[in-house]
Amino acid sequence: MLDPVTDFEVRRGLLVIGHGSRRDEANATLRDVARRLAVDDAFVAVEAAFLELSEPTIEQGYGRLVDAGCTSVVAHPFFLFPGLHTTTDIPTQLEEAARRHPGANWTVTEPLGLHPGVLQAAADRIAAASDAGRSAEEVGDGCDQAVDPGLPGDPVDA
Repeated sequence: MLDPVTDFEVRRGLLVIGHGSRRDEANATLRDVARRLAVDDAFVAVEAAFLELSEPTIEQGYGRLVDAGCTSVVAHPFFLFPGLHTTTDIPTQLEEAARRHPGANWTVTEPLGLHPGVLQAAADRIAAASDAGRSAEEVGDGCDQAVDPGLPGDPVDA
């Protein structure tokens, strides 16, 4: 018999967080990242969420995970480097989401940073463009999403 205080099944959810953009194509890319990460059976549910400019918001995504029965949420900011958004804004929004949607604890991962996979992807893109003298899209390396250069006047997150 399970002791309800000490013995319970941890049901993990994954919240993949992007900055958010006014461009639907950029937001669709984050949703695709979340779908691709959802194939791993390590998580009961996976949701994409946005810090600003788009929905679902972090609170909405977190709420969906709690509603799906998740008791633990891993929040992954799909950002390249640490900055104000990843160190302050996202944790602040997660705290508020947890307050409004009790029933789960959360942890936030580091951004992608200098992970060897990121460096290898950059090296592959550079090599493809350098070898052909064209962009990675032109040489057909499998890149199927446009890069979001932002809009004039958009705030920049370091």
